[in-house]
Amino acid sequence: MPKEMEESSPPRCLTCGQAHFPEENHLYSYTEEVDDDLICHICLQPLLQPLDTLCGHTFCTACLTNFLAEKDFCPMDRKLVILQSCRKSSILVNKLLDKLMVSCPFAEHCSEVVQRGDLEQHLHTQCKGASHYGLGKERKRRSQDCSPDGGLAVAALGPELSAAAAIALMTDEPGLVNPAFSPSAEEAPAGATADPLYHLIPDGEVTCIKINRTDPNESLAIRIVGGSETPLGHIIIQHIYRDGVIARDGRLLPGDMILKVNGLDIKNVPHNYALSVLRQPCHVLRLTVLREQRYRCRGGGLPAGARDDSFHVVLTKSSPDEQLGIKLVRRADEPGVFVFNLLEGGVAARDGQLQENDRVLAINGHDHRYGSPESAAHLIQVWPSPTGRAPFGNAAALGTLALCPPQSALHAVTCHEKVVAVRKDHSESLGMTVAGGATSREWDLPIYVISVEPGGVISRDSRIKTGDILLNVNGTDLTGVSRSEAVALLKSTSSSVVLRALELRASEEPRAARDGADWAPSWLMWLGLPRYLYSCKEIILRRNTAGSLGFSIVGGYEEHTGNKPFFIKSIVGGTPAYNDGRIRCGDILLAVNGRNTSGMMHACLARMLKELKGKITLTIASWPGTFL
Repeated sequence: MPKEMEESSPPRCLTCGQAHFPEENHLYSYTEEVDDDLICHICLQPLLQPLDTLCGHTFCTACLTNFLAEKDFCPMDRKLVILQSCRKSSILVNKLLDKLMVSCPFAEHCSEVVQRGDLEQHLHTQCKGASHYGLGKERKRRSQDCSPDGGLAVAALGPELSAAAAIALMTDEPGLVNPAFSPSAEEAPAGATADPLYHLIPDGEVTCIKINRTDPNESLAIRIVGGSETPLGHIIIQHIYRDGVIARDGRLLPGDMILKVNGLDIKNVPHNYALSVLRQPCHVLRLTVLREQRYRCRGGGLPAGARDDSFHVVLTKSSPDEQLGIKLVRRADEPGVFVFNLLEGGVAARDGQLQENDRVLAINGHDHRYGSPESAAHLIQVWPSPTGRAPFGNAAALGTLALCPPQSALHAVTCHEKVVAVRKDHSESLGMTVAGGATSREWDLPIYVISVEPGGVISRDSRIKTGDILLNVNGTDLTGVSRSEAVALLKSTSSSVVLRALELRASEEPRAARDGADWAPSWLMWLGLPRYLYSCKEIILRRNTAGSLGFSIVGGYEEHTGNKPFFIKSIVGGTPAYNDGRIRCGDILLAVNGRNTSGMMHACLARMLKELKGKITLTIASWPGTFL
C-alpha cells in the first residue's frame, strides 16, 4: 500500500538541487542581473523551457501552461493564445539562458558558481553538498531504472508507445517544427465544452498537472483500464463523467495514460495497485500523464511521401545477449537508413515480417528518418531491457522501431460456479441488492450483487457475496435480462430459492474491499468472466481506399508470452472508429468480419485491418473501466 500522499514535502530536484514538485519550475540562485528580454513576465524569473507565442512574447512553459488553464489570452497584450500554437524558443535563446551564472544551492558545503546549463553536471559529479543530501545515489538509482532526471524514459513508457509520442519525448532540440504535420481541429472529443482546456496537454509529451480538491475524498468521476497484467500495460482513462473533478479541470481526455500520481510511479504496476494509489485522499492531486501524438497530415491522409501500406511489427528478444539480426545501411539517393539484410536465425529473420530495403522511420521512438546506421545501431544497443519488444512499421518501405518491456499473462481474476439453496418466509425479502443487466446505461452487463443486507436471508446463509454474478434463479436464466426483470424474478420467489452464481476474485483485492457501501466491480473482474457471459456487439465501420480505421491495438500471440486478447488502446479523432462513438479504450476485439482474432499474431491482425476496405464488421466486448 503506498504511503500517505497528503501534501507531503516536495523532493530535492536532481536538476537544480532545490526542493520543488515535478510540475513546478526549477529554482536557481542567480549571481548577476539578468537582461529583461530573458525574463518571464509571469513569474518574473529567468525563462525556463521558454515558449514563444504567436504574438511574439516568451514565457516559461510551466508558467504559460498554468496561466492558460484559467485564461485564453497572452498576459502581455491579451491576444488570443492556444498552447498548441506556441513554439519552443530558438536555440540561441536557450544558449543565452544556459550561460546565466548561478551559485550552487548547497552553499554550506560548496561555494561554486557555474553556468546554469552546467549546474546539473556539477551536482552530479563534483558537488559535495549534493552527495551529502544523497542526490548522487538517487541519480544513480534513476539511471539504473532508465528514468532520466526530471523526466521519463521512453523505454519505461512501455508497450506500443506511438512513434510520434516517443519522438516528442526524446527530442531535446528547441525551435524545430515539422512542417508536414499540424494538429487537426477535427480531433476535439465528443461532448467537449465550448472552451475546452484539453489543449493544454501537448500531444506526445509527458506533462505534469495539478488538480485541487476541496474535499480530499471527492471522487475523480473517471473510469480507468489497463495495468501491467494486461496487454495495455499502462493505466489509461477510459471515460470521464461530466461535472466530476477531472471534467471540471478540463485538461484530461479519454485515452490519456496516467504515469505518476503525486510522485508515485504507476507506469508498470498491476491494476489494483494503481487503484490504491489513485484512491488515496489528498487536497492536491498531481498527475503525470502522456497523451499520444494524434497528428495528421495537412489536407488529410498520410504524411507527404508515405503510402497507406504501413504496418506494425513487434520483435521479442529472449535474452539480453540475443541479436535482432538486422544490418542497416544508408543510400546515396534517399535519406535515412534501410534494411540491407537479415541475419539467418536472428530475431528479425525468424519473425519474417521485415524485408530487405525497408526504410527505418524511428528507433526506440526516436525520429530516424534522417539518421545514420551508426546512430541506429547505438539506439538499438543501448536498449536496457533484457527482453525487448520492437514495433516496426512499413510505409513505402518506412519503418519504426521502439522497444518496451514484456507483458505478464492475464491471470488476475479467478472464478468458480456455485449453487446455493435457501429458505425464507413467503413475505420475506432475500436481503440483497443487484445491479447490471442488459442496457445497463452504456454497457450490457450480467446481473451482479452490489450489497447484502446484514441479518437478511442471504446474509445468514453467507454463501452469496457482494460481487457474485447471478446466473439463474429457480431454473430461470438471468443472463441477458434487464435489471428490472431480474429484480421481479427474485421478488417472485416462494419459500424455496435456488440460486446459481459465479464467484469472482481478483488476486490482489482484499476481502474487505467488497464490504463497503460504495463497492463497484473493477475492470479486471469483468475481464475474468467466462466467454459465454461476454455481451458482444457488432460495430460496422466503412472505409474507402485510403485512410485509417482510427484505433490502435495491443495483444495477440507471441512465442515467449503466449496468447493474449486484443485490446483497443487508443482512438484517433476524426476517423471512422471515433465518429461511430461506441468503441472505447480497453475494449476487446474478438473478431473481424466474422474471423476470430484469438491466436493471431499482432502483425497479422494489424495487416488485415489495414488491407480491409468497404464495410468492416468488428465484434467487440466492452466492459466498464474501474470507477474512481
